[in-house]
Amino acid sequence: MDYQQARDYLLSRPEAWEDFPFDAETAVMKIKNKMFATLNLSRGVAATNLKCDPDEAVMLRDIFEAIKPGYHMNKRHWNTVILDGSVPVGEIERMMDRSYGLVVKGLKKVEREALLLAYGAEDIYR
Repeated sequence: MDYQQARDYLLSRPEAWEDFPFDAETAVMKIKNKMFATLNLSRGVAATNLKCDPDEAVMLRDIFEAIKPGYHMNKRHWNTVILDGSVPVGEIERMMDRSYGLVVKGLKKVEREALLLAYGAEDIYR
C-alpha cells in the first residue's frame, strides 16, 4: 500500500475528512473533529499513525518490523505503520478500520448514534 492508496482508504470511511493542523506534509484524518489517523510521506516512504487497543498494539509490533510505537503519539494507544510493502494490505486496512472504530466509540453519544443511524454498524465497525 502506498501513500495515495492509504489516503483513499482512510477517506473512504463514513464522514472522514482530511486536515493539515501540524504542517503541510502530515495529513490528519478525522471523524467529527477527532483524529483517527495521520499520514505522511518522507523520503519516498509513507507512514501512518493508527489508534490501537494497547494489547494489540504491542502484539503487532512484535509481529511486524514495520510497525513501531506511535511517532509523536501516546505509544500505549497508537502505532506507526511504515508502508514499505512488508505488512499485508489486508492487515493495514484492518488496522485502519479498527482505528476509525475505536475513535467512533469514543465520540459523544449523539454523534456516535447519528453515524450508526446513517451508515449502520457494519460500515462503522467493519
